[in-house]
Amino acid sequence: MTAPPVLIPHASGTNRDGEAAQAIEFAGGDPRIVHVNELRDGRVAFTDHAAVLLPGGFSYGDALGAGGRLALELRTWFADELAAIVAAGKPVLGICNGFQVLVKAGLLPGPMSAPRSVTLTENARGHFECRWVTLRVDVATPGWLSGAQGAVIRCPIAHGEGRIAVTDDGVTQALEDAGQVAFRYMHTGAAPIEEPLKPADGAYPANPNGSVNDIAGLCDPSGAVVGLMPHPEDHVLSWQRPSGPQEGSGLPVFEAFVGAAR
Repeated sequence: MTAPPVLIPHASGTNRDGEAAQAIEFAGGDPRIVHVNELRDGRVAFTDHAAVLLPGGFSYGDALGAGGRLALELRTWFADELAAIVAAGKPVLGICNGFQVLVKAGLLPGPMSAPRSVTLTENARGHFECRWVTLRVDVATPGWLSGAQGAVIRCPIAHGEGRIAVTDDGVTQALEDAGQVAFRYMHTGAAPIEEPLKPADGAYPANPNGSVNDIAGLCDPSGAVVGLMPHPEDHVLSWQRPSGPQEGSGLPVFEAFVGAAR
C-alpha cells in the first residue's frame, strides 16, 4: 500500500518538524517538509497532499504573538486551498505552535468565516512551561481522531502561550456539546497509569497552563481539523520516555491521522 503524502509546512523558527516527520513515518505515512515560500510561489500545493500537519516550534519567532504571522499567511495566501482541504475531509493536525496557528487562522474551532470566540494566550502562571503531562483523547471526538478514542497519552509540553481562553462560558459549553474537545489534561503522577483517570480539574501542574475545562486540544465540527498543545510526536518510541509510566505512547494519534489519509 502506498504511503499517503503528508505536508509539513516549515517557516523560519519552526523546529519540531523533524520529530513530526518521524512520527508520520512510524505511522506509515510519507512526510514532506516544505518551506512556506515554496507553497507561496506555487512550487508545491497544499492540495497535492493527502493530509497536512502543522508542527511545533516558534514560527517567525512568535514576533506577532504565538503563531500569529503564520496564521495571517494561511488566511491571506492559502485560504482557498485550506477550505478545499477541509471540505474534502482531508485530515489536518496542528501541534503546539501549529495548534496556535489553526486557532488564530480561524480553522479551529471553525469555521474560518466565523468571529473568533477561542484563543490561546499566556499561561496562567505567567511563565514558560516545559514538563510531561497526561492527556486523553475524548471519546466523543468525531472524524479521524475517533480512531484513537479514549487513548491515554503521556508526552511533554513546551509553551508560554498555551492557555485556551473563550469569550464566555457559553462557548465552552457549545464546544463540549458538539464534541469539539479533542484532548483533555488528566491527573496522574509518576506511577503506572491506572484507571479510572480523572480530569485535572484546573489543578497545576496536571493542567499546566490553566486552560478552561482542562482542554488540551480541539477539533472542528467535522473532526477533520485537530489541534493540541502537547507534543505526542515526542513520545512514539520507548527511548523518548523519561523515568515514569511506560504506557501512553502518542503513536495512536499519528496512526489514526495517517489511516484517515489513505
